Amino acid sequence: MKKGLFLALSLAATMSLNAAVLATVNGNEITDKDLTPLLGAHGAEFDKIPEQMKKQLIDVAINGQLILEQAKKDGVEKTKEYKEALEFSQDNVLRNVWTQNEYKKVKIPEADVKAFYEKNKDRIFVSPAQTKAKHILVATQKEAEDIIAQLKGLKGDALKSKFSELAKTKSIDKGSAMNGGELGWFDESRMVPAFSRAAFALKNGTITIKPVKSEFGYHVILKEDSKAKTTVSYDKVKKSIEEQLRSEKFRSIMQDKMNELRKGAKIEYK
Repeated sequence: MKKGLFLALSLAATMSLNAAVLATVNGNEITDKDLTPLLGAHGAEFDKIPEQMKKQLIDVAINGQLILEQAKKDGVEKTKEYKEALEFSQDNVLRNVWTQNEYKKVKIPEADVKAFYEKNKDRIFVSPAQTKAKHILVATQKEAEDIIAQLKGLKGDALKSKFSELAKTKSIDKGSAMNGGELGWFDESRMVPAFSRAAFALKNGTITIKPVKSEFGYHVILKEDSKAKTTVSYDKVKKSIEEQLRSEKFRSIMQDKMNELRKGAKIEYK
C-alpha cells in the first residue's frame, strides 16, 4: 500500500515484512500495520478488539486509501499547499523521533525504583480494606425495624434470599433494589460515614440489629464479605514506578537541554 512521506515515516518503526493483509484496494494492500494510527486512539491491539470494530477500522483504512488515490489523480502532490504541509510534517516527524530517542536514553537503576517503592509502599501502594454489602433503604425508622424483625434468626442462604426479596419490594434505593440491594465492594471512603462505620463493624454474613440513619433515610445492612487492607507487591508496580521516574528524569534532562540549546542560539523576539 503506497503512502505519502509523512505517514511512511511515522509508521516506519511499526512496519514489518510479515504484516497480515486485511483487504486490497485497486491492488494496494491494507495490512494490520496500516491500522496502527487508528488503533492508537483505542489503546488496543488489532487481534484483541471485537470483530465489528475490526470491520469498521478496515473500512476507515479503505476510505483513506481511496482518498489517497483520488488526491494523486487530482495532482495534489504538485500543489503549493501539499509541499508546505509536507515540509511541516517532516519537521514534526524529526522533532518527535528526536524526542523519542532522547527518552529511550534515560535509564533508571532498579535500586532507585525499589527505593521509591519502599519509601511509599505504606502510603501510595496500599489497597484499602473493603466490604461487600447489600442494603435496604427506607424512609422511616419503623419500616427499618419491621424489616429487621422479618430477618431475625435467619442465616446463610436463607438470610441472603429473604434480604434480596425485601430489598426488591421495600427499598427506596431503586438502583440497588433491582439487584436485591447489592452494593458490591467498597472502601470506607465510598459511603457516608454512618453507613461505612456500621457496615465495616459487622461480621460477614450478619445484618445490622438497629436501623442505620443517614441523610438518605434508614438502612438495614447485610455484610456479605470483607477484604483486609493489603500492600500491592513490588512486582506489580515496578514498571509503573520505573516509567514515572523516567518521565520525571526526562523532563529535567529536557529542561537542561533546552537551556543549553537556547544559550547557543541567536534568538530575537519581534
